[in-house]
Amino acid sequence: MTTPPWSGDLAARQAALVAALVAGGPLPPGFAPAPVAAARRALLRKRAGDVARHWPLLAAGLGAEWPATFAGWAAGRPTNGSLRDGWDLARELRNRGALPPLGAEELATRDATGRYDGRTAPRPRRLPAVARAGGAVAVQVAGRVRLLRPADR
Repeated sequence: MTTPPWSGDLAARQAALVAALVAGGPLPPGFAPAPVAAARRALLRKRAGDVARHWPLLAAGLGAEWPATFAGWAAGRPTNGSLRDGWDLARELRNRGALPPLGAEELATRDATGRYDGRTAPRPRRLPAVARAGGAVAVQVAGRVRLLRPADR
């Protein structure tokens, strides 16, 4: 079976459309801007919901600001999966001093239970660990995590 001559062009056009929808890429020729923008917003809302399921305290801590905060952060980034997206967003908010207390507690707990360098998939920690974020302190020993100090409210 031979590959049709147009299949490479179709694959390139599809990749350009996906990049425009989820990674902040330019609008490919031949597509109307309004429907693509609407689809982009819908995909960001769906992605925000997926991340909120993995990071419920972060989303709750941001409250009504969660959708806009997440959309602003994610608009030009392809997804790395909901868990990693939430971890990356929480760390960025921490670095900017904008991490809410509930999010700080959740980030400290995640950092105590897993190793995540921002590039590779998170791995569980095997040894005792202490993690801090936004005033929250969490400790993990023998697979159990305790929040030693909650974040400043």
